Amino acid sequence: MSEALARNLVLLIIRLGAGAMMLTHGIPKISRLMADEVKFADPFGLGPTVSLALATFAEVVCAVLVMVGFKLRLATIPLMVTMLTAAFYAHWDDPFGRKELPLLFFLTFLGLLVFGGGRFSIDGALANRKRRY
Repeated sequence: MSEALARNLVLLIIRLGAGAMMLTHGIPKISRLMADEVKFADPFGLGPTVSLALATFAEVVCAVLVMVGFKLRLATIPLMVTMLTAAFYAHWDDPFGRKELPLLFFLTFLGLLVFGGGRFSIDGALANRKRRY
């Protein structure tokens, strides 16, 4: 297996894994948005409903964009902000073990921001198509 193929396969696996695992956090938040009274942290002073909506957008919509590799670099930014907020606001008083998962997600999305989605992504396919014409 060539180094380029291995790199692209690893980027695909990281995108699919991180995106799918992020969905397990985001999908339950959808039902919380529909509740009569939203109870959620308000780290930016926008109100709990707006804060929950932003976290849900990141953890669902952006996670799906990461998985398919469309506008990937842009999609990682809300995810990284959400993970830093989770680690240093929502879990500020918690032991490091509670901060570890959002920080690991943050580092994963940072890596995807830097390296992109690879050849096996929509962004990669579109870039390859542009190079041909």
